[in-house]
Parts: sequence; C-alpha cells; structure tokens
Amino acid sequence: MTQPATAHTDAPARPDRPIKLYRLILSGHCHRIELMLNLLDLPYETVDIDLGAGEHKQPAYLAINPFGQVPAIDDNGVVLADSNAILVYLANRYDTQRTWLPRDAVAAAHVQRWLSVAAGDLAFGAAAARVAVLFNRDVDTSAMVERGVLLLSRLEAHLTAPNATPFVAAAIPTIADVALYTYLAHAPEGNVSLQPYPAVRAWLARIEALPRFVPMPASPCGLNAVAA
Repeated sequence: MTQPATAHTDAPARPDRPIKLYRLILSGHCHRIELMLNLLDLPYETVDIDLGAGEHKQPAYLAINPFGQVPAIDDNGVVLADSNAILVYLANRYDTQRTWLPRDAVAAAHVQRWLSVAAGDLAFGAAAARVAVLFNRDVDTSAMVERGVLLLSRLEAHLTAPNATPFVAAAIPTIADVALYTYLAHAPEGNVSLQPYPAVRAWLARIEALPRFVPMPASPCGLNAVAA
C-alpha cells in the first residue's frame, strides 16, 4: 500500500552530490531551473539533450521523463520533470529561509497564481512565438504575439498598481519571478517588444541584479535581429 508523502521539516542546506539537470540550453523552461539552482547556490551538472536528433524520445531519456520533455532533474535518486514542479521542489527542499515559496497560505496562493500564468498565457504567448521564430517554424505567430502583448500589459498594470510590490508576488523574489523571467526577458526574440513596458523592464533588471543570477544566451532573431 502506498504510504502518504511526508513533508521535510528541515530543509537541508546542500544536496549530497551535484544535482543533474537535463536541459536544452536555449529552452526557457530549462533556464528557469538553472537560474533557480544558481540563486540557491546549489551544486549541479548539466546534461544537454539533443532534441533535434530526437534524443528526448529515446528509451534512455523516456526512463527519466516519460513525457519526453526537458527539463528534468535527478537529485540523488529523486527524479522530477516539469519546470514549475521542479521549482517547487527546490524551494521546499533547499531554501532554508523559506522565502522563495512562502508557507503563508495567502502568499503561497499569490505565487501559485503566477506559476499558472507561466504555464498558460506565457507558455502559449511570448514563449511560443519565440520558439516559432527561433526554430524557423512555418506557423502564423500573430495570435501568440497578441497573447504575449496582453500578458505584458497586464503585468505592467500589476507592477504599477497602488499596492504593487517590487516582485510579482511579494516584496522579495519568489519562484513566481523565476518562472516568468526567462521567456519575458527573451520576448523580443519572438517579435514581442518590451519597450512599451517600463515597469516590466525594471522588474527584469531587479531579477538580473540578484546575487548569482545567470542569463540564458540571447538569440539573434525576431526583434533582436532587427536591432542588430
């Protein structure tokens, strides 16, 4: 009979060995995990998965993630997939200050709201437009771009509201910021401009100023190609 999962009452400061991160280097989903690992100052090693060659559909990788997607992690035998789920795990497991994922019910709900946005409007908007442009896919990206613009407009309003906080869910950064950051920072690569949104750009800069921040490599496509 399956036993109910038990919560870790004390988060260990460090893993016993480097966490293995299976990734595609230009994937924003993967970068959010690499960013979180760095922000928590955790040791890790990367395993690059060649999606172009179909490595993610081979039995060896499907044994790690049956959905055949990146990222995935192996933390000393704890194997997890889905970037938002991994963010939750890392925060619960290794954030000794309990700030990246608050325990307070209301604060945690605010974080979860933005994780849902990252998995919905962001993934199917600016992120999808970037993927289409970056990999030269023959698709109409106009609806994706429109969805990205709408999200940026809503985020701009959220960040400039009378009761706004410096970060999306709290006065301090949380995993919600990590989940949103990469694809919004790289939105111009999918022809979604950041210029009309000064509060969003200031928020991105605050994340980039965090200790141990690491960027995802920029790609010369979309508006970035025009600017170059």
